[in-house]
Amino acid sequence: MPIKWQPFQEPKKDPNMPDMLDSENWLPFMPMMKNEDPAIDIYQDKNNLYIEVSLIGVLPKDIEISIEDNILTLQTKKEEKKEIKEKDYLRREIRKGSFRRVIKLPMEVKGDKAIAESFEGILKITVPKVAKASSNAKKIPIKIK
Repeated sequence: MPIKWQPFQEPKKDPNMPDMLDSENWLPFMPMMKNEDPAIDIYQDKNNLYIEVSLIGVLPKDIEISIEDNILTLQTKKEEKKEIKEKDYLRREIRKGSFRRVIKLPMEVKGDKAIAESFEGILKITVPKVAKASSNAKKIPIKIK
């Protein structure tokens, strides 16, 4: 039976369909299903720009980082395979997830001097800023004739 479209009302749930997202069995798979990018914090001090990314559950070897022309690219692919063989049954679980994030950095940096560290699921990237060139601008007087 067709459902009448009512844009300003909550959709009605079909009583014959279980609400799978309310099930506790789905909770371990939710981060992979949501397809959300990880949280990224960017802050600075006098000499460096710092980028912190929450990558809980991602191994450092699965992360690619590059900085080119003041553009930071972070990407990762994660694939987890689990196989359990007991008695007369076989259970195989495969989880996949990935993300790619490209960020224009707010200032000029020395990308080739960047350092990345991972600790307890937090990736911290330290990038030195390019020193501002000293201004040799000189005020030029205007002669009135």
